[in-house]
Amino acid sequence: MTMHTRKVLVGEVADVDRKGSRTIRVDELEIALFRLSDGQILAVENKCPHKGGLLSEGMVCGTKVHCPLHDWRIDLVSGRVQDPDTGCVRTFPVAIDAERGLIYLTLQYA
Repeated sequence: MTMHTRKVLVGEVADVDRKGSRTIRVDELEIALFRLSDGQILAVENKCPHKGGLLSEGMVCGTKVHCPLHDWRIDLVSGRVQDPDTGCVRTFPVAIDAERGLIYLTLQYA
């Protein structure tokens, strides 16, 4: 199966508060964008693998988000759920056009 990629403009850096999140929809996916305290923007599917909690509503500590339903900790860089829980969420590569302040995601599809 051949995988294709496409780069999608999803917003402006100014749209995401520092230490905050914003949700976007691309096709059938709901994606949470997180802006960390250092200004880095990370993107994950907005659904905890445990019970589907909205990660965009969770509290961010460093590079991890705590699911608001049952406090599962998910690494925003790798998408991996932290011990003692297990699982993974889909992550999306983020590119920033620093000159224009635009956020792009790279999506893969079959």
